[in-house]
Amino acid sequence: MTSTVRRPGGSPLSRRTLTAAGLLLPLGALAACSDPVPEAVAGSAASDGGGASDAGGASPGAVDTSGTQELIRSSPDEGLAATLPAELAESGVLRVGINGSGAAPLSFLADDNQTYIGSEIDIARIVADKLGLEFELKLTTWENWPLKLEAGEFDVVHANVGINAERLQKFDFASYRAAFMSFLTRKDADFWLEDAESISGRIIAVGNATNQERILTDWNAELEAAGTAPAELKNYSTDADTLLALGSGRIDGYFSPFASLSFVAARREDVEVQGTVNAGWPDETLVAATFPAGSGLAEPYAAALNAVIADGTYAQVLERWQLTEEALTQSRAHTQENP
Repeated sequence: MTSTVRRPGGSPLSRRTLTAAGLLLPLGALAACSDPVPEAVAGSAASDGGGASDAGGASPGAVDTSGTQELIRSSPDEGLAATLPAELAESGVLRVGINGSGAAPLSFLADDNQTYIGSEIDIARIVADKLGLEFELKLTTWENWPLKLEAGEFDVVHANVGINAERLQKFDFASYRAAFMSFLTRKDADFWLEDAESISGRIIAVGNATNQERILTDWNAELEAAGTAPAELKNYSTDADTLLALGSGRIDGYFSPFASLSFVAARREDVEVQGTVNAGWPDETLVAATFPAGSGLAEPYAAALNAVIADGTYAQVLERWQLTEEALTQSRAHTQENP
């Protein structure tokens, strides 16, 4: 089976829906996201090689980011394979679209600057194993995946896509991760960031024109309506600038997807992750494998995800990439008829 690839030249879901999906709500402080990871912090752990950066010294990397890392694999299930759409079963290959410019730990270039690795890739691979399919990785971008998926260039997209009503009009989904955001702060901070009240009067960095900026803007509106000081929001264009501002005390925290922030925190001794905020705030959402509507693949894929949850390989993937707090107890298909 193909194991690596080389570098080439709307409305959120309801709480009831999430309960049915089997979301494990964490009791501790941590979070994640759906949709693209902002460029600041994106890939920072992969690019700095584990060495020092502008915000202070980095600890030895706890995550293997080599291109020769041991792959997590699952075993085929003939019963599940028999439920695949006929065309896919005949081809014997699962074509998986990933974000080629994505961020660690989701999909990113390994230390060799050639091999794509990450949690999105690992989850798709063990599902392909379970369905008895060869695994073929294809690169796309966040902007282009919807058109390419509809055009039939992939069977499924794993790009940290969140489920919402607008996407359900065109796509089917199989949920596989929670969708949280959180705050990155200095480890010596004497405060805890987690909600609107906690950011009052603070200086918070956030990616421009992102969902997380929308959340903070809404929180500021709540604070101002209550006669309380809002947070001052700062935008930085690079991870180095954001971490430098955090390390020097020019900002109190950075609000971003948990997936990227937890990866940074795992490789550094001077920062920590605070707070849990669902990416669909004030409602909730999930991250899901994405298919063309009516492809017939969502149900078998969700069943395969449940099988890798049961056999433990799903947990191994999330543990490898510091994403255990995002674990689901169950996957299911999400369609326009059954969101």
